[in-house]
Amino acid sequence: MALSDGEIAIVKGMLARGDRQSDIAAYFGGSNGGRVSEINTGKSALGRRASIITAAPASELPPPGPYFVSGRAAIRAKETLTALRDLIDQTLEEINNWEASSKDGG
Repeated sequence: MALSDGEIAIVKGMLARGDRQSDIAAYFGGSNGGRVSEINTGKSALGRRASIITAAPASELPPPGPYFVSGRAAIRAKETLTALRDLIDQTLEEINNWEASSKDGG
């Protein structure tokens, strides 16, 4: 799986924080162990590309592992649940407004 520049910055930040490479790979879905190593060592085309990317600051890093669900999957789930919550809130507000207008004879 390819990593974006932003994801490489997160990998570098996690490495700088002292996270284990296996935990970092797990955060990104478990299949990126080799990619994490390449970023860490600077070897390969990915490692050379990563060498010019600045590590993400600690404030932008996920919590330290170990991860039992990939971090990407957890973030997607959170985003989906947040969107659903917002939709439910909006729908409830519309229903409440409709009920209020019905009671007022509107």
